[in-house]
Amino acid sequence: MKGRPVPVRTPVIDGKLLPEVLDETMIHAVVHGFYDQIRSDDLLGPIFNNAIADGDWPHHLAKMCDFWSSTLLRTGRYDGRPLPPHLAIPELGEHHFRRWLKLFRATVRSVCPPEVAALFMDRALRVSHSFRLAIAFNRKEDTMRIESILEASL
Repeated sequence: MKGRPVPVRTPVIDGKLLPEVLDETMIHAVVHGFYDQIRSDDLLGPIFNNAIADGDWPHHLAKMCDFWSSTLLRTGRYDGRPLPPHLAIPELGEHHFRRWLKLFRATVRSVCPPEVAALFMDRALRVSHSFRLAIAFNRKEDTMRIESILEASL
C-alpha cells in the first residue's frame, strides 16, 4: 500500500523553529566536551568520578547524548530518571550547580553558534532549578527559598 511520504518535521522549541545547525554531531561535541571539563574540575570532578566508574563513562556519555537529543531535537531517545542519582549525593549544593552551569556555558559557547548555545543554556538552567527544588524538597528544606540561578549571575 502506497501513501504519501511522511513529512520531515522540524522541532519547535518555545514557539521557534529549531536551528538547522543543531544536530546529533553538535550534541555529541557538547556532551563530550563538557564532561571532559567536569572530570578534571577541582570541585565537580571528585563527585562525578566517585559516582561513575572509569568503565561506565562511555555508557554515561551516551545516555547524556540521548538526554540532550530528546530535550532539544525531540527524538524521544532518553528514557532514564536523572534525578535519583543526584538525590544520593548529600553534599550537592548551589555552588556545585553554579559551577556545573559555568562549565556548561563555556562548552556550549565554544561549540555552538549563539542561538544554539542559548537553547542549551535555557534548558540547563531549567534542569538546574528543577533539580535544586527536588533536592531541597527531599532534604525537607524550605523550597520557597530556592531561587533560580540566572545566567547573568554566573
